[in-house]
Amino acid sequence: MSDKFDVIVIGAGPAGYVAAIRAAQLGLKTACVDAFTGKDGKQALGGTCLNVGCIPSKALLDSSKQFHNLTHNFAVHGISADNPKIDVATFIGRKDKIVKQFTGGIGQLFKANKVTPYYGTGKLLKGNNVEITAADGSKQTISATNVILASGSVPIELPFAKFDGKMIVDNAGALDFTEVPKRLGVIGAGVIGLELGSVWKRLGSDVTILEALPDFLSVADADVAKIAAKEFAKQGLAIKLGAKLTKAEVKKNEVALTYEDKDGVHELVVDKLLVAVGRRAYTTGLLADDTGVKLDERGRIVVDAHNHTGVDGVWAIGDAVRGPMLAHKGSEEGVAVAEWIAGKAGHINLDTVPWVIYTEPEIAWAGKTEKELKEAGIPYKVGTFPFAAIGRAVAMNEAIGQVKIIAHAETDRLLGAHMVGPGVSELIAEAVVTMEFKGSAEDLARIVHAHPTLSEAVHEAALSVDKRAIHKGN
Repeated sequence: MSDKFDVIVIGAGPAGYVAAIRAAQLGLKTACVDAFTGKDGKQALGGTCLNVGCIPSKALLDSSKQFHNLTHNFAVHGISADNPKIDVATFIGRKDKIVKQFTGGIGQLFKANKVTPYYGTGKLLKGNNVEITAADGSKQTISATNVILASGSVPIELPFAKFDGKMIVDNAGALDFTEVPKRLGVIGAGVIGLELGSVWKRLGSDVTILEALPDFLSVADADVAKIAAKEFAKQGLAIKLGAKLTKAEVKKNEVALTYEDKDGVHELVVDKLLVAVGRRAYTTGLLADDTGVKLDERGRIVVDAHNHTGVDGVWAIGDAVRGPMLAHKGSEEGVAVAEWIAGKAGHINLDTVPWVIYTEPEIAWAGKTEKELKEAGIPYKVGTFPFAAIGRAVAMNEAIGQVKIIAHAETDRLLGAHMVGPGVSELIAEAVVTMEFKGSAEDLARIVHAHPTLSEAVHEAALSVDKRAIHKGN
């Protein structure tokens, strides 16, 4: 054994690196093993989220939004520009610079907190030993009292549309196109498909999204999904529901698609194809056969309510375990597990994890939907308020969408918040805090909200729950 630690974390994504930092803050001797390689060939901490997910996609979304505003939305402000152009190399380069800044930042945080990084693939062995395989194939073994598995997830690949990194790509490939594809096909109208489809649509691509499910954004509130679908249609995103891809064939510089829907079999030819049908837990090579750690039917690591695997000193967090595959969920699990290991009161509440889709308009929600409450037989009441009646939203020329608040019909406790519109990725936090503290719609309604702000939509929606909104009819 080359070294002994209190905690070894396998994986340096938003779950793993946060767990490592928090463990080190608590005085535990900590190591973190990760094999992600950046464009420069060096170790790039931060996992999928920072390198090819959350952060780079938001960089491209922001850049593409600026271009779209310049070409479509600034005229109403009296602003015009002649013959605007997009330089894709600079567009992608800005994204890469941001990624490099933050991966380096995690490295600095590791140094500041005395976390020891290892560059290689980690494998859990019996007895809480971890075998690290470097890129050159060399191996070393380290051990710890506690091991936290944070191996993350990978894109699901369709057997008839395998990733080639050029014509048929996953989320990482769609972040690195060297030019704007004239025709972009997207399989899956989920978070990744909608966000990256929006990026390239804004830059001029003809985007068609095929979604196998019959309902749009079935995981979201039906009212929010309906508003979002209408706006995406106005933007020119062609979203075909109940459309199941059956074949994808690369022919020269095109991809010929065959899909089926209620009207029969259809053909579609695109220049690039993004497959975004979901992600699966990544546990390949993570566990030796005799560790005792179990996987469920979906390949996820089985854990209890405290993220313990049942094997002494072995924990698991993030996308590799149950619950939503969201960076912030993984991070909070990482903090909680580090605190549990240190004998403190860690906390993670999966019922109040917020979801966000960073399209235009943004979509955000937390808690239960009306459909879920109906199925559970829970009595509820609803309040809504449109951004069209919010002065700040109108002044921004972004008066699309609404806030919807759902409260228990008898106790008034806040059960869910569902939003579509400008800045709702930030507004959802207010509802999450209220739910986490077991607050009510009345609590939100009684709190003073600054004017003019977008947050007034939350205030008015809360008032609307009891039919006392001020700036709309009740």
